[in-house]
Amino acid sequence: MKITEIKTRHVGAPADENTRLDRNWTFVIIETDTDITGLGECTLLGMEFPVTTAIDRMSDFLVGQDPTRVEHLWQQMFRHPFWRGGPVLNAAISGVDMALWDIAGKAAGLPVYKMLGGPVRDRVRCYARPDLTGSVVDQAIAAKAQGFTGFKFGPEAPSGLTSDMDLVNAAVADVSAIRQAVGPEMDLMIDFHGRLNPPTAVKCLEMLRPFNLLFVEEVIPPDNPAAYAKVAAAVPSVPSATGERLYTRWGFRELIEFGSVPIIQPDICYSGGISELRRIAAYVEPHYVKVAPHNPNGPVACAASVHTAAAMPNFLILEYARKPPYFESVLQQPLVIKDGYFELTDRPGLGVELDEDFANAHPHHLITRDTHWYPDGSAADV
Repeated sequence: MKITEIKTRHVGAPADENTRLDRNWTFVIIETDTDITGLGECTLLGMEFPVTTAIDRMSDFLVGQDPTRVEHLWQQMFRHPFWRGGPVLNAAISGVDMALWDIAGKAAGLPVYKMLGGPVRDRVRCYARPDLTGSVVDQAIAAKAQGFTGFKFGPEAPSGLTSDMDLVNAAVADVSAIRQAVGPEMDLMIDFHGRLNPPTAVKCLEMLRPFNLLFVEEVIPPDNPAAYAKVAAAVPSVPSATGERLYTRWGFRELIEFGSVPIIQPDICYSGGISELRRIAAYVEPHYVKVAPHNPNGPVACAASVHTAAAMPNFLILEYARKPPYFESVLQQPLVIKDGYFELTDRPGLGVELDEDFANAHPHHLITRDTHWYPDGSAADV
């Protein structure tokens, strides 16, 4: 079997009356000289076209090669470019890697999770987010009623933001209201997108201690592992998590060496695909670190995350970004969730295929970039 062509496809999933989530999903299609085609995803919000350009360049040396040599091709994609690393190149590698695993599974007649050594769990736990319309409290209540056992949200920066403590106070008020509404049994998480500085982050974790959170995500920016270790160690009873903006094992190395966090969040679309996500998980397992994969993108990346999580011993919980009806309609065989868990498929490969008619009817669209400003005109972290 040989690769004959690598194509990309953008599908627009704009915000509408059902959901405030505004997305463009980018998919990778690898064709071969047989009837087997591989499907992956390389969504990188706001950077869709640089990623597809990187994949076009990779096609120069991938076409003509055996797609079932997944590791061999991953090493070529990672090692041969002189300028390695970063979100664009790693998103390109990730999307191609998913499609290669899809081909390998289809060629073997096995689901990808069985190609990874078989499942270590019967289903994959996921959590909901406030991606739909309505207040965050109402959405948490609805998610619990639908069977989800976890819910994550991000605090809204109040208008007239004067200090980082304004964001902290808003977060504490929100999580207090949500906890009161859903009760003690539902796991709650909160994501700060790296907006706080270390002293404020420590104050924030102290204030959040009474609410028994599963974790607090990116309470400070992710690029200083030593600082993150100090923040996490200051309030160990509130677990800290980070990792969505780190790439490959090398990106997580210092985070682990400093013992920065007990939970990491690599994203299958950025960290290096199925191949690298499972290696990162194996790398952190001896350090007793759990993996809660970042997963805010489209359904193909979600399917790949489910397969990888199914075979990952130190998996914790998977993010699920709800985007009805696009998330389900863009696939011929939608993913199945029951009582807050993804069901495992018996279909070979990733078990999903694009609905070409739906994809063609929903082209790429312009998304306005989020911005946050302090009153003096200086830029705040988004």
